[in-house]
Amino acid sequence: MDENAADGWDVLARAQELSRQGEEFALATVVWRSGPSSGHQGSRMIVTADGRQIGWIGGACAEPAVVRAMQQAVVDRTPRLLLLGDAAKFGGSLPEGMATVPISCASDGALQVYVEPVVPAPHLLVVGRSPMAHTLRGLADVLGWRAEVVDAEAFSADAVTTRTVVVVATQGHGDEDVLETAVLARPAFVGLVASRRRSETVVGYLADKGVDAALLGAVRSPVGLDLGRTTHREIAVAVLAELVALRASGGLEPDRTAAAAAEATPAADVVDPVCGMTVRPSPAAFPYELDGTTYHFCCAGCRTAFSKAPNDYLPEGSRC
Repeated sequence: MDENAADGWDVLARAQELSRQGEEFALATVVWRSGPSSGHQGSRMIVTADGRQIGWIGGACAEPAVVRAMQQAVVDRTPRLLLLGDAAKFGGSLPEGMATVPISCASDGALQVYVEPVVPAPHLLVVGRSPMAHTLRGLADVLGWRAEVVDAEAFSADAVTTRTVVVVATQGHGDEDVLETAVLARPAFVGLVASRRRSETVVGYLADKGVDAALLGAVRSPVGLDLGRTTHREIAVAVLAELVALRASGGLEPDRTAAAAAEATPAADVVDPVCGMTVRPSPAAFPYELDGTTYHFCCAGCRTAFSKAPNDYLPEGSRC
């Protein structure tokens, strides 16, 4: 199925699939409409962290504003309720917390859209075969995490993503090789289950081997809350307790370098001088150059109106 043609229920099915795959995204739902409007109650759209769009939320005026709000929701993980339309029609008595996005195109309709971020459950990969490893997987399952156990021989970097939480619980069976593979794969988190002395030995060996000191410095070793003398299964509880605390504080988030963050920073929005709608500058935003300044518009109609009489829309000090 064409993802852009997916309807409301199909979008929810895709949302469930993306969540199982560990992808982060935002989901938008039209909760109210006032015609004429191309959006309908129950219309839904997904915008993934990498910008892919699935579904359909409305026409050319509504969709860009909703997509921008969804992209921001992925970043700040904060839901929002949007009113797309002229707030004056509602007498200024809008619900607290609702953001107004003015749109003024050919249609005179309005939409209320609820945008919610969807953060996938952590992906826990436990390397080892001890009772502790299987208990940890079982406890994580109870929390709704995506958890799996693999033997040291079957572990490879192919199983790791930037969102994976790797716990090395090989307990002397190839600790060094598994930990090296784990850190070089650059997951969100690497923890080593071992005594403090054993942890220092393993990490020291990899340092002498030339593994990057910054990668080794990020390894939590030994991983787990210090509960004193405990059984294998109690160690699993201690490890999961620390992981839960780290997740709550953001410590299990993927590593994002400053360069990657800068690259992902979108261009600043500008205001369509005709209708007042915010638009993101791009070749698709109907650019029009006048006296060395490029203006952008939400639709071709606004661009045409501006090109015929720019002084009707420019501030007095910047008119031709």
